[in-house]
Amino acid sequence: MSVAAGSWIGSARTLLERIEATQHEAIEGASDLCADAIAADGLVHLFGTGHSRIPVEEMFPRYGSYPGFHPIVELSMTFHTEVVGANGQRQAMFIERTEGLAETILANFELRPVDVMMVFSASGRSAVPIEMAMGARRPGLQVVAVTSVEQSLAEESSHSSGTRLLDHADVVLDLCTPAADAMVALDGLPTPVGPGSTVAAVALVNEIKVRTARLLLARGALPPVLTSAAVVGREESSRLFDEAYGEYARRLARTLRGAAH
Repeated sequence: MSVAAGSWIGSARTLLERIEATQHEAIEGASDLCADAIAADGLVHLFGTGHSRIPVEEMFPRYGSYPGFHPIVELSMTFHTEVVGANGQRQAMFIERTEGLAETILANFELRPVDVMMVFSASGRSAVPIEMAMGARRPGLQVVAVTSVEQSLAEESSHSSGTRLLDHADVVLDLCTPAADAMVALDGLPTPVGPGSTVAAVALVNEIKVRTARLLLARGALPPVLTSAAVVGREESSRLFDEAYGEYARRLARTLRGAAH
């Protein structure tokens, strides 16, 4: 996708249309994997660093979402409001390029072949997302990568293997964003503004969430859906939340290493 003049909303609309036109097969493949894992009493593990934590949290827990998805976010790589100083961006960007850290993160979990790992990284070139995918594959998990193919291929990988996140995935979902991520060119400014990776990732997450729900519903295996009291009433909403959180806790307890089962 090229950088264009005009409005960000117009560029975002074009981006979403491109995703809809080109990513159908990958979306279906990812949804099938998620439905199979959740129906088999497994988990779809979700991981992202930097702004890629946003689609992780969009998947679960949100209104209209359901257990079976396991968000994994490390604050040291995602706490972006402290731009400089303690907990600043320099440290976060350094940490996400640290090889070996993913293995330490994964040591907290008993990954099972029935599970799926979905890794979000717009560039797909940093060590931690790459090694999360590599580490998930070792015990036999299917891996879904959500990344910008154009951005990923625009520069060399920072990982010592020379590989990128997309090299370690069974399904690649392309964010379809440009190498700069930012999508809008302004007259008199040599650098583009207005990134597109977040809206693209959130759109993909919700499309997968809906398609997976449809597949699980057809199998009679859809967990409780978090629903607002404005729709179902306070009592029913509370019941759905309790059941959903209980189901999430049950699945997660089996996954946490050292937890009582």
